[in-house]
Amino acid sequence: MYKNYLIKNEPMNEDIKKAVEILNKGGIILYPSDTIWGLGCDATNKDAVAKLYKIKKRNSEKSMLILLNNIGLIYSYVELVPETAFDIIDLSEKPVTVIFPGAKNLAENLLAADGSIGIRITKEKFTNTLLQKFKKPLVSTSANFTGEKTPLTFNEISEDIKQAVDYVVKYNQDDLSAGTTSSIIKIGINNKIKVIRE
Repeated sequence: MYKNYLIKNEPMNEDIKKAVEILNKGGIILYPSDTIWGLGCDATNKDAVAKLYKIKKRNSEKSMLILLNNIGLIYSYVELVPETAFDIIDLSEKPVTVIFPGAKNLAENLLAADGSIGIRITKEKFTNTLLQKFKKPLVSTSANFTGEKTPLTFNEISEDIKQAVDYVVKYNQDDLSAGTTSSIIKIGINNKIKVIRE
């Protein structure tokens, strides 16, 4: 039983190893997330973030979110964490991105103009394992050029995007079920909550 488990998951383990290697070198990966396929890089590396903006053809004033695999890690990247944030994350029935004020310990060019950052806690198998091995937050942004339709499966991602990144994760490429985007909720300094996307 244990031997079969190892065989079954060997391709994912190899993907994780290669993805971590690329991320540590400041590269960009194309990977399956807890929502849809995304483009990612080391969220603490400003050169990697700049490279990702360039690939996306995205205005650098429009911030991108980060993935963490443990809710407690939020304290490492946000100055003050409102208690309401934990309630929102715990009670949400679908993946939820919470935008926090006062981001810290992240690449400055990743943050919004007001210093905020969007954070999503992933429980999905691949990203959870990747984050455990990488030990840093991972940028997550949709795998498309800015202004173009968001691909919901691997097959919908353009060849130009696939060619532009440093590594394309093999795991889950054949999953044809359409992914969904996360809810987005912003929490202000005064704990005021604003729903950006349901």
